[in-house]
Amino acid sequence: MKPLASTYGAAKRPPRSPQKSVTTSGSGKRPPPSPQKSATTSGAGKRSPPSPQKPDKNPPQSVELVKDKNGITQLILRNNDASATVSLLGAQVISWKTKVTGELLFLSKKAIFDPPKAVRGGIPICFPEFKNRETGENHGFARNRIWVIEENAPHLSGDFKAKVYVDLLLKSSEEDARIWPHSFEFRLRISLTAMGILDLTSRIRNVDRKNFSFCMVYHTYLLVSDICEVRIEGLDTQYYLDNLLEKQQFTEQGASLTFESEVDRIYTDCNNVVAVRDHYKKRTVVIRKDGLPDIVVWNPWIKKSKSIADLGDKEYQQMLCVDGAAVENPITLKPGEEWKGCLELSILLCS
Repeated sequence: MKPLASTYGAAKRPPRSPQKSVTTSGSGKRPPPSPQKSATTSGAGKRSPPSPQKPDKNPPQSVELVKDKNGITQLILRNNDASATVSLLGAQVISWKTKVTGELLFLSKKAIFDPPKAVRGGIPICFPEFKNRETGENHGFARNRIWVIEENAPHLSGDFKAKVYVDLLLKSSEEDARIWPHSFEFRLRISLTAMGILDLTSRIRNVDRKNFSFCMVYHTYLLVSDICEVRIEGLDTQYYLDNLLEKQQFTEQGASLTFESEVDRIYTDCNNVVAVRDHYKKRTVVIRKDGLPDIVVWNPWIKKSKSIADLGDKEYQQMLCVDGAAVENPITLKPGEEWKGCLELSILLCS
């Protein structure tokens, strides 16, 4: 209904009998409106007391702690209609979704939830190595360790007021020192905005008395509609090493990278922003990296998939790994030095 003043006068709308305030007195002046009674009244004519509001089960911003079937803590970050689930096993993001898009990360239906084995999918943290097996653990040991929540993490620059975040910490142990004899502190902040932007910021500090070098990869499994309907933009003219051809170096020739067979490449010292476009789902995942010179692109295709125990034979069709990485030239830290590397994932919807 419009305000009374706009219905009185030129429109000459006939007054409604229940509302005395729209009638005029003999002087032509409008009398002051009488107080309106509540539309909902009790038997005595008094307004009913408001019913108490129930607390929001899932408030707009929250971090919830739950346990998986193995008793390992998981943290569910919620911000508006976006959420991310993080396991303390490996500090691994295993779910990232929004109300509009649904799930955005791939998690294999054959994933083995058997600690300390890493789960196939999500975003495993690969440290201190990737692919090579100096430590005896494929892709390093960080993804197979239980991390802890750090309540009072050292200051991290940036605006986190509108973000939900959690700080996790992994320190070197005697067990790790037997396979990688260096002392370190690895801090990871995982944050989520109301728009669903997921950010991972790693800080690795050398707390040893000698230098050490390491590789670091955010091994990001994206969920796609069909690998044949996906393309990556932003890698044109970039150099890459082909792991399927004994790391021979090539230059990306096409305007976008599409998929028709197995791909296992390291794009070296490449652009900091790439876009993964999914034609069928009509969405684009934008990947931004900082402090990470490389991008690893991997899809196992048909033959390789059949040799991976925790991956379904046809699941290669719904997954694509596009990883922010520092692998070709390992990072070297002197005692007391700290390295920082960031990965940001955001979504663009297409009409």
